Amino acid sequence: MNDLNKGQLSRISISLPTRLLGELDRMVTERGFESRSQAIVEMINGQLVVHKSELGNEVMAGTITLVYDHSTPGLQKQLADLQHKYIDEVISSLHVHLMQNQTMEVMLVQGPATKLQGIADQMVTCGGVITGRLQLTTTQIPPLHPLP
Repeated sequence: MNDLNKGQLSRISISLPTRLLGELDRMVTERGFESRSQAIVEMINGQLVVHKSELGNEVMAGTITLVYDHSTPGLQKQLADLQHKYIDEVISSLHVHLMQNQTMEVMLVQGPATKLQGIADQMVTCGGVITGRLQLTTTQIPPLHPLP
């Protein structure tokens, strides 16, 4: 069941240049969306994530994905130390060993968007990290334990 079938819907009308409508229809077909509406909902959700992450104080959940050279001396300890330093934001991590001395690590994170970006920046700029990316969503992880 897609998001269009959940809850109440509001109908809107938009006007698009003919060329843009043609490109939208091609994308709907190529990506396998059920309708233009479903594609537009996905695009709006994506832009809302970008907007909220730029505000900075919004608490968001997401992932930090890194690919790094695990043969770089001290790198794994440096990354583990950063995860411990930000234990309130780093919920979980998973790493997979790849070919050619490379490891992919994915961390589940939650916190203010600017803080998460700062954590990701600290990790991505470590020597031996080949690539890294922070991906955020507007939804949140429920609290693991209720506060007293």
